[in-house]
Amino acid sequence: MKENLKITIVQFDILWEDPLGNLQKLDSLLKGLGETDLIILPEMFTSGFSMNPSALFEFMDGNSVQWMKNKSRDLNTAITGSLIIKDQGKMYNRALFITPDGKTEYYDKRHLYTMGDEHNHYIAGKNKLIVEYKGWKVCPLICYDLRFPVWSRNQEDYDILIYMANWPSPRHHVWKNLLAARAIENQSYCFGVNRIGSDGTGLNYLGDSAMIDAKGFGHFLGSEEKIHSFKISFSGLHNFRKKFPLLQDKDSFEII
Repeated sequence: MKENLKITIVQFDILWEDPLGNLQKLDSLLKGLGETDLIILPEMFTSGFSMNPSALFEFMDGNSVQWMKNKSRDLNTAITGSLIIKDQGKMYNRALFITPDGKTEYYDKRHLYTMGDEHNHYIAGKNKLIVEYKGWKVCPLICYDLRFPVWSRNQEDYDILIYMANWPSPRHHVWKNLLAARAIENQSYCFGVNRIGSDGTGLNYLGDSAMIDAKGFGHFLGSEEKIHSFKISFSGLHNFRKKFPLLQDKDSFEII
């Protein structure tokens, strides 16, 4: 059990449909990074939010996954981010969580963004993932999942909620408000990692990647390309839950 975790979020301008270029860019951005426990990358960090999976997909033993494994081992840190994966003939917007020993767990995005036609190109996931890491429990989710509190609901099984995203500027205020709401209602640390810049479809992104604590207080990064690390406290979180135990009054339900 590690009392304090250092979590590093990477907010950058993703090169459109250029996996190799994005990996090279991340190599440069992460060069000189000090000790950290977890690196969080945005949604589809190798390509941008593309509806061209047939040209961009990789397999679970592909170059980008291997890059994540190598980076995790070399920096002695866990790393998570989503990319386009083809698995058993189906395309997924898949978040990987990789630890320095090479252990790889994954979550397939459940809520596909229908207004962006994502549901016609990718298969929706069915299962949440709770990763146990250094005594903490982590729930990685992806972008549009942020709008669905039932799916994000903390059944007292996670301490850290992560949303990796390509969240565009027209709904930027929604991003900031919902991140705070998810942190408060689930009494967890909530990390949102968004991209900046513009993509090949003309959408613009303002970043504002963030860490929000269980009381709803947080820090947003603005709209510049940057890497920022946060330290979070396990005892601080759980002492607050004991002092204000709202999760004991949560509603019970089943997701079908």
